[in-house]
Amino acid sequence: MAKKLRVLVAKPGLDGHDRGAKVVARALRDAGFEVIYTGLHQTPEMISEAALQEDVDVVGLSVLSGAHMTLFPETMRLLKEKGAGDILVFGGGIIPKEDMEELYKQGCGRLFGPGTPTTEIVSYLKEKFPDRS
Repeated sequence: MAKKLRVLVAKPGLDGHDRGAKVVARALRDAGFEVIYTGLHQTPEMISEAALQEDVDVVGLSVLSGAHMTLFPETMRLLKEKGAGDILVFGGGIIPKEDMEELYKQGCGRLFGPGTPTTEIVSYLKEKFPDRS
C-alpha cells in the first residue's frame, strides 16, 4: 500500500482569517491525505521547520494579507536551504494574476483564488502525486 500524501496547511503572517485554510485542510483529509494544520500567525521559519519535523510532501499556504510576494518565496527559500526543496509549496488567497505568474516563475505550485472548489485542489494534488493519493 502506498504511503499517504502528507500535507502541511499553514496560515503565515498576520492574517487572522483561517476559515478557508480549515475548509481546505478538512477537504484534503476527507480525500484521504494526512493533514497537519499549524494554525494562525506562522512565520516562514516556523512553517519550514514544521514541514521538516512532520516529513511532509506538500506545504499549502493560505495568504489573504497581501504579503504573498514575501511569504511564499521566503518559505520556499527556507525549505531549499534546509535540504527540503523537493517539498511542493502551493496555496491560495487573494493573489493578483501577475503576482501568481511571478510566483510560478519562482517555483511555486498552483495558486487558488477565493471560491475555488475544494475538489479542484484535491484533483491538483492527486495529479501531482498519483502514486500517493
